[in-house]
Amino acid sequence: MDYQVGYGKPPRHSRFKKGQPTANPSGRPRKDMAALLFEGLNKKVVVTENGRRRRITLREAITRQLINQSASADLRATKMLLDMIKDAEKQAAAAPPPEPSQWFTKADEEVVETLIERLRDQVRAEMAALSPTTNAGEADTR
Repeated sequence: MDYQVGYGKPPRHSRFKKGQPTANPSGRPRKDMAALLFEGLNKKVVVTENGRRRRITLREAITRQLINQSASADLRATKMLLDMIKDAEKQAAAAPPPEPSQWFTKADEEVVETLIERLRDQVRAEMAALSPTTNAGEADTR
């Protein structure tokens, strides 16, 4: 036998057979532009602010730089900042706030009702302990 098994040379019996599907038919998945942009903007960078070093996201650093340039009368930066503000306001207006009925689920309401009842019982117990004398004939008013 003149075939050597080693690096890059698997044993013949364990190789893929012709027609056998591969383990990864579509190859390595590629990221789309939105995923690359999102990943890039969320990377941390080190900035120096007031003599102190801080780690912030690249998105935050770009926004701060744009705001600072706009404050120093850079007209292009001001226009870009105003456009970004308008877009943010449109998105905020487009998403209506949740209705009060959507704030709590039934389970949440049950927990709140149980808590209120426990607090009432506790207050009644404290009031009974503070009263000077209780008549044996008085019934608990619930």
